Amino acid sequence: MDTKELLSILPIKKIEGALPPAISDLAVNSRAINAGGMFVCIIGFTVDGHDFVQQAVANGARVIVASKPVDVDLEKVAVVTVEDTSRAISLLAARYYQYPSKKMTMIGVTGTNGKTSVSGIIHAILRASGEKSAVSGTIGFDLDGTLYDTENTTGDALTTQALIAQAATEGCKTMSMEVSSHGLVEGRLAGTEFDIALFTNLTHDHLDFHGTMENYGEAKSLLFSQLGQDLEQRKFAVVNADDPWSQKLLEKTSYPVLSYGIKNAAEFNGEDIVLTAEGTTFTLNSPDGKFPVSMNLIGEFSVANALAATAALYAKGMATADIVNYLGEIESVKGRMEKVETELPLTMYVDYAHTPDAIKKAIEAVIPYKTKKLIFVIGTGGNRDRVKRPVMAKEASVADYVVLTTDDPRDEPYETILAELEAGMEHDNYACIGDRAEAVRHAVAIANPNDIIIFAGKGHEDFQIIGNTKYPHSDAEIALLEAEKKFGSKEVRN
Repeated sequence: MDTKELLSILPIKKIEGALPPAISDLAVNSRAINAGGMFVCIIGFTVDGHDFVQQAVANGARVIVASKPVDVDLEKVAVVTVEDTSRAISLLAARYYQYPSKKMTMIGVTGTNGKTSVSGIIHAILRASGEKSAVSGTIGFDLDGTLYDTENTTGDALTTQALIAQAATEGCKTMSMEVSSHGLVEGRLAGTEFDIALFTNLTHDHLDFHGTMENYGEAKSLLFSQLGQDLEQRKFAVVNADDPWSQKLLEKTSYPVLSYGIKNAAEFNGEDIVLTAEGTTFTLNSPDGKFPVSMNLIGEFSVANALAATAALYAKGMATADIVNYLGEIESVKGRMEKVETELPLTMYVDYAHTPDAIKKAIEAVIPYKTKKLIFVIGTGGNRDRVKRPVMAKEASVADYVVLTTDDPRDEPYETILAELEAGMEHDNYACIGDRAEAVRHAVAIANPNDIIIFAGKGHEDFQIIGNTKYPHSDAEIALLEAEKKFGSKEVRN
């Protein structure tokens, strides 16, 4: 790409050395730079890209974008000094990839819980209808059925634009994105043009980063303000009528609004809900009329997720009748109240629930058909939001037996995590086991036939972060092995 054209988007403080006519690529990782590329020095929480300039130059970088002095040979490398490299990479990435979000319908899904399920439902229905679709978020980047791993719910600005560009190049017509509050505040979505902004809910989470719920809510609202003000464009805001934060979000956009809900009046409303162990039925009231819905998904929260996805697809232009037909085919998103398939006399689910509200909803999903014990395994991450720990345990106390454990303990001792969880327990039927694998085994060991176990916190993840290292870990695999030992070896499938 033409170097001067790319740099023209930046408020540059100084240029030293001779700029090459063109650059071959753009990178924030010194190991990923190609010969003739531009390296942007990002200052992260633990790593400063300025410390890796020499490696970038050795790997072929011809332009360095920095916010503080760097020692390079200006005969070989040009240095572009800016005020803020994090803001610079957001601007550069969008320009470098030629603003790919403008080439597709972009649906942004934000909220504390439900982002993965809602964006997954949207993606699955679009693909079932024959449209090429992509989705990115906590589980990874799904490009029309091919899954690629990603690091964060909302990737860095460069990765985000690269994924959108890849989806556009592959011919996707729509891309759904989970949009995190961190990603919004840190500008990782700068240059991304959203057509539909969707809000699921706002409950306690990430207060270690945002400080207050007010700040957290304001961060989420950025998605709606970033829809812009060009009302000639066809754009929509989709909000949860059952969540009081929705009203605050509506103040951030001038575009048309569609609401969904179960308890309060909304354009897309669910009523006559019947919950079973095998699925859910309800009546959907919509602008197109009333429709009976039968889904394989369990729990009232799944109805809310389905309504949210329906509203977004309607905003995109799909008829409600067509959406309803596809809803009946949708399977649970990986790691979201996902049933561990087995012929053993034990019902087990893995779920990503790691907030008080998500734990409450996971338990509510199985309570209606519980016949014996409900065992709940709850873990929380180390070096993260500590205020929510006792609240999580309090919600888990609804279960008959609770196993308190960890979820990516990182550098924090088991003892402090467990003690802060334990402070919220409302009965004495629980165990504290820091090692998560042992906690999973214990939950199965105390189970009897026809009991239900929910393993919460890890969901789809197949690792544990201890220190700075990822170790292989699967709640489902460990639970199945232990269940086979306890209940006898039978053919199982996962």
